[in-house]
Amino acid sequence: GGSLPEAARQVQPLDEVAVRAQDDLAAILYTSGTTGRSKGAMLTQDNLLSNTLALIDIWRFSADDVLVHALPIYHTHGLFVACNIMARVGGTMIFQPGFDADAVLDALPRATTLMGVPTFYTRLIASPRLTRGHVAHMRLFVSGSAPLLAETHREFEERTGHRILERYGMTETSMTTSNPYDGERRPGAVGFALPGAEVRVADGEGMLLPQGEIGVLEVRGPNVFKGYWNLPEKTASEFRPGGWFITGDMARIDEDGYVHIVGRQKDLIIAGGLNIYPKEIEAVIDEVAGVAESAVVGVPHPDLGEAAVAVIVADEGIRAPVEAAVTEKLARFKHPRHYAFVAELPRNTMGKVQKAELRKRFADLFG
Repeated sequence: GGSLPEAARQVQPLDEVAVRAQDDLAAILYTSGTTGRSKGAMLTQDNLLSNTLALIDIWRFSADDVLVHALPIYHTHGLFVACNIMARVGGTMIFQPGFDADAVLDALPRATTLMGVPTFYTRLIASPRLTRGHVAHMRLFVSGSAPLLAETHREFEERTGHRILERYGMTETSMTTSNPYDGERRPGAVGFALPGAEVRVADGEGMLLPQGEIGVLEVRGPNVFKGYWNLPEKTASEFRPGGWFITGDMARIDEDGYVHIVGRQKDLIIAGGLNIYPKEIEAVIDEVAGVAESAVVGVPHPDLGEAAVAVIVADEGIRAPVEAAVTEKLARFKHPRHYAFVAELPRNTMGKVQKAELRKRFADLFG
């Protein structure tokens, strides 16, 4: 009944390792999709290896690195990105059973890197223990899996002197883009395509859009999966000719080439024939003092087809400043038709806001 490390020392290593080809299936990961049934994404040996090598290169990992690992290991970020990088470079991992701000803060002085989701960083900022001195030994803080608020990015830098490196990926593609290690890590942006990968922005029909316009992000490269397990029709519908995978994320690419994710395609609101991107409204609301966070969803409206509803984690008392900020910064057609103040937003296990749940909750608001 000894400890796991003791037991591990007694075990004989396996020497019969099957030889695998690059295109062989390595894993089937079920997507944490916020709507619909979860689908099994078939990832090959090369999908995983190419992504690991690209990230080691651009994030400068070496055997000297010590990673604090507090991510769930049933998800690509914790299971493959973190573990494969550290295994490949022969670094050290401080493995946590889950995210506990104090436990992570205890580990940071012995570490060089932390991979997290936005909630990790808001919880660390909430602790008085997070100071420049406490993280002086750290080299890199990475964030992904859900959008990092520009506000969190700035607050973390003020407190620690570190700029969080935000990246973007999904189960089907592993990591796709990343802010630069050297160079500007731009708040609200997810950076550039990884070495070997390509990204483009297209309309719903697959026609390329001019730089700066919002459309659907498509990606191709050695990181892109083989398809969904036992769902050939679904797989075929998600690819364009030439091997481009349709991510379903709405994005724009700015004049410097940084990719900005503006939300999921299915979260787009079309009110009176005009497109409303929830993230644009959420960004304005989130800047208001007293707002913890917000989610904007479209619900049926008898006149407009759809109308925006803002669900805000804040006290009802700040309705006036929220409405004032919206009026000042957004065109009239983008103004939410209803504001709801709540204690918390519904989330899935990866910390993604479940907008489908909110749409259901407010479905009958306008009759």
